[in-house]
Amino acid sequence: MSQGTILVADDDAAIRTVLNQALGRAGYDVRVTGNAATLWRWTNAGEGDLVITDVVMPDENAFDLVPRIKKVRPDLPIIVMSAQNTLLTAITAAEKGAYEYLPKPFDINELTSVVRRALAARGEQRAMPAPTPSEDEAKIPLIGRSQAMQDIYRVLARLMSTDLTVMITGESGTGKELVARALHDYGKRRNGPFVAVNMAAIPRELIESELFGHEKGSFTGAASRAMGRFEQADGGTLFLDEIGDMPLEAQTRLLRVLQQGEYTTIGGRSTIKTNVRIVAATNRDLRQIINQGLFREDLFFRLNVVPIRLPPLRERTEDIPDLIRHFLSVAQREGLPAKTLTPESVERLQAYRWPGNVRELENLVRRLAALYTGEVIDARMIDMELAAPPRPVAEEGTAETLGTAVERHLQKYFLEHGDDLPPTGLYDRVLRELERPLILLSLTATRGNQIRAAELLGLNRNTLRKKIRDLDIRVVRGLK
Repeated sequence: MSQGTILVADDDAAIRTVLNQALGRAGYDVRVTGNAATLWRWTNAGEGDLVITDVVMPDENAFDLVPRIKKVRPDLPIIVMSAQNTLLTAITAAEKGAYEYLPKPFDINELTSVVRRALAARGEQRAMPAPTPSEDEAKIPLIGRSQAMQDIYRVLARLMSTDLTVMITGESGTGKELVARALHDYGKRRNGPFVAVNMAAIPRELIESELFGHEKGSFTGAASRAMGRFEQADGGTLFLDEIGDMPLEAQTRLLRVLQQGEYTTIGGRSTIKTNVRIVAATNRDLRQIINQGLFREDLFFRLNVVPIRLPPLRERTEDIPDLIRHFLSVAQREGLPAKTLTPESVERLQAYRWPGNVRELENLVRRLAALYTGEVIDARMIDMELAAPPRPVAEEGTAETLGTAVERHLQKYFLEHGDDLPPTGLYDRVLRELERPLILLSLTATRGNQIRAAELLGLNRNTLRKKIRDLDIRVVRGLK
């Protein structure tokens, strides 16, 4: 007995054959065509229980056809396939009313599974009220054709029409803020503000004021009322980056906002209703710091409604050629000379581990475009760049304070010992670690002049000499 009739439209005869055979073996009646006109005639006549169509057809684009089909057959599930495997393709498919988007090449078992789900859920509407985005490559926020990125695109497309709280995890440089901006720019709050806050870049004692604002006179230095980021983001999206660095007191306030949708300013008495979508991100293992008592478990569950993990670049090296082309194109539009990379140079880049992820690759491509005079970048140039001392890869737009950096470093002493405490003598050990580089830098700045270094540090000259001796620092006069 047939489980339903599936209409397949694709101008590639090989794909039509594969789908016909696979879906036929799964128990479906299958009708195939190579053009949009026939598909429209079938669906307009009431035929078929489900449609599978390619986007680019010889006579009409499926994104123009799908809305017409949905108008006459609103309950008919439509699965869209495309070789244009970008985030905007996934978003457009959702906006036009497709049940699902599948990138080419697709896995036949996955497609069969999607068909079963779609037929079981007939009548569900998954369209999103968003404008059709432009396919201008310069505006594509995320680049990659790998399966990992396709999975992310499909999740993002489903989230665009919602206000669900999202938790983005991934190593530094993987593009967490790009994902947050995509959720905002193509979502229902795109006309509101997008406000980003990096917890690691704000002194811990100021985070509550930064987020919730403060009243005049609420603390020393509060000369006037200050608007917080929640108020600034009203009607839009608030991106809380490096959420794992938020102090516990601020976590408690944030939990109340998520639970009750309201907050008070520092020193304020009246509650303020908030209307923001929260997107959080971290490069840390929040479950581990929960076990250390540094992050509230109830807040984690409130933030982790929809988790999205961004893979490191080493897990999607097949995306590197597309990323290189994109970054070279951006560099050229910004006025840098046009460059091309040889196949061997691309292979070198795909074999590299990329500790700084996509941001490190972008920095490298920009450097190649700016510093090398030749039009072609060969493998020798890549080898020289990759063999150079690693350059620090900083988060864009961040300015980590000394206190935050020291705190981040100190946490390792506690985390690496699990539930046990670190060995005793931690205070002296930490001071010694800080003193040595500070004194070395001061001596370097004063070219080994201990009198000037002591003045710079605010120490007695004899005290500095004793520290130099105790820390076994070798002083060289005239050093640079």
